[in-house]
Amino acid sequence: MRVLIAGTGAMACLFAAKLSSVGNEVTMLGSWPKGLAALRQSGVRLLDLDGSSHRYSVEVMDGSAARGNFLHCLVLVKSWQTERVADQLGRCLSAHGVVLTLQNGLGNDEILKAALKPERVLLGVTTVGARMLEPGHVQYTGRGKVFLGAHPLSGAMPELLQKAGFPVEVVSDPVSLLWGKLVINAAINPLTALLQLPNGELLERPAARELLAEAAEEAASVAYMQGISLPYSDPVFAVEEVARNTSGNYSSMLQDVLRSTVTEIEAINGAIVRVGEHLGVPTPVNRMLWKLVNSLDHA
Repeated sequence: MRVLIAGTGAMACLFAAKLSSVGNEVTMLGSWPKGLAALRQSGVRLLDLDGSSHRYSVEVMDGSAARGNFLHCLVLVKSWQTERVADQLGRCLSAHGVVLTLQNGLGNDEILKAALKPERVLLGVTTVGARMLEPGHVQYTGRGKVFLGAHPLSGAMPELLQKAGFPVEVVSDPVSLLWGKLVINAAINPLTALLQLPNGELLERPAARELLAEAAEEAASVAYMQGISLPYSDPVFAVEEVARNTSGNYSSMLQDVLRSTVTEIEAINGAIVRVGEHLGVPTPVNRMLWKLVNSLDHA
């Protein structure tokens, strides 16, 4: 199949490599000059979980050349890039084309629905891990699943991802999973970015572990106030389990800070604070983390 991937970062490269490895024709749409140049020259280079290295050819286009007739598209750009990409995708999709967002944070699907027809946007969540080693060169750092919301137009998307090696589960309530991941990201990502630590080390520092728990509890309270059932009963246990199971991983937010690029703090902790204010739920720890990381973004 011909597949369009919006993005050239770690997750975009990982999905591009895996989809290309099983014979799909992958095109990557991006705006990062170094990433585009590396992909044009060498394709996607993947350091796999077993330590093996592979190289996969992909087509590349930037926003100015965004044209096509794609039936399947994965959106894997940072949340602050979604609005720009949404406008470009209107020129890239076939009449019946659909996009699947697997992004972090809140609001990405709504932005895509506003630019495209709402029924053409699929909401998903992924728990796989990837780390950008250099432009166009990605390390697969952790197995995980892809969860897709049940949708009449999902078509071949589940099978497409399964054949590429990603376990896929179709769920009736993707919003629950989206908030479940958001709660975990809101606790782990900003703390690792601020302290510049791998995930597991947060559990070794008592003060950091306390903030980890408080951020998760606040975010979960915002979800509960909306009537959203999280996919776990204890948010603190869940976030600590993820930190423990991904102990050596650098969060995506820490990777952004180390590269001096804009983080997704607005769509994660910032979004939690804004929804909390609307609902009258206090979120002081999330506000503090939001403002501190936001200060790094504008340093």
